[in-house]
Amino acid sequence: MAASPTSFTREEQQLISAAGRGDEVAFGRLLEPYRPELLAHCYRMLGSLHDAEDALQEALVRAWRGLVRFEGRSSLRSWLYTIATNVSLNAIARRPKRVLPIDYGPAVDPHTPPGEPVVESVWLEPFPDEMLGLQDGHDAPEAGYERREGIELAFIAALQHLPSNQRAVLILREVLGFSAKECAEMLETTVASINSALQRARAAVEERVPEQSQQATLRTLGDGKVRELVDRYVDAWERCDVDAFAAMLAEDATFAMPPLATWYRGREGIAAWAAGWPLSGDWRWRTVFTRANGQPALAFYAWDPEQAGYLPFALNVLTLRGSQISDVTAFVARSIEAADPEAYERWPEQPADAPRMIATFERFGLPDRLD
Repeated sequence: MAASPTSFTREEQQLISAAGRGDEVAFGRLLEPYRPELLAHCYRMLGSLHDAEDALQEALVRAWRGLVRFEGRSSLRSWLYTIATNVSLNAIARRPKRVLPIDYGPAVDPHTPPGEPVVESVWLEPFPDEMLGLQDGHDAPEAGYERREGIELAFIAALQHLPSNQRAVLILREVLGFSAKECAEMLETTVASINSALQRARAAVEERVPEQSQQATLRTLGDGKVRELVDRYVDAWERCDVDAFAAMLAEDATFAMPPLATWYRGREGIAAWAAGWPLSGDWRWRTVFTRANGQPALAFYAWDPEQAGYLPFALNVLTLRGSQISDVTAFVARSIEAADPEAYERWPEQPADAPRMIATFERFGLPDRLD
């Protein structure tokens, strides 16, 4: 293995050399700075934290085995992203794409109760900001998206609709700031092919994402106004005040609840559904504020009389448009084993689902109950 001395610091050269000889401690030190960003990359590619963790683990194993052959012709970062991208592309080829309910089927009548869940792994998953270790700004001057813009829920959802090669190109070029030449080398194609794929991917994503990113909206509002909006949202739910809740929604707002395919559109429609089910007064709610996908989020807990406490129900990721809420995606953590559709009309009374609890509460460092 011959790493160019002009490409790496002395410490990196020493770690690469030691890791190439089988030193696991050196390999861990070498890879640790890249782990959060590689995890974010796999998540953008796959739309699932669980799948991203699996892909990252496989990528690190490949890197460990291949380091002895690493010749330093590219940066270590570029080499690692090449491995992680190829692992993710292989994973995409083996499974259905991840989507949100609004991309899975049409909205339902607001007087229709929640339907049965889709049990296959077809849903996007939320991503905790703290796990990403995201900083403000861009990964590189050439990147078209800020780091946090590149993890927003609408952007991740839009990526999943792209052919896998276009998805990889858009992320590598526009989010991570790799050059067209670097991308061509990473994906073993030509610069012309990279530029063509990027052009098509840009156009497709722009059709699906809001005109203004969540990061721009949050900066315009400022922390104080965002927290005031969230507090009013919480207050409306805790008081089961349908009118106060509806007043915060954009006229064309959406409310989705994966793993249910059912979702509702429009301020009046969402209000009618909420009055019949979650805000009917049959359940009591408490919340904990967190952040997911670079957006404000609320962990919802429902009162359980048998446990004499509030137990985890769903993680609500809020998408804002101006000072209104345009979309709510509630990632529900309760069981989907019930065969009777009526069970989902009283979903807060179903037991917790362990994998969803991990995805929506444990990974966010949220408590397993509130008293």
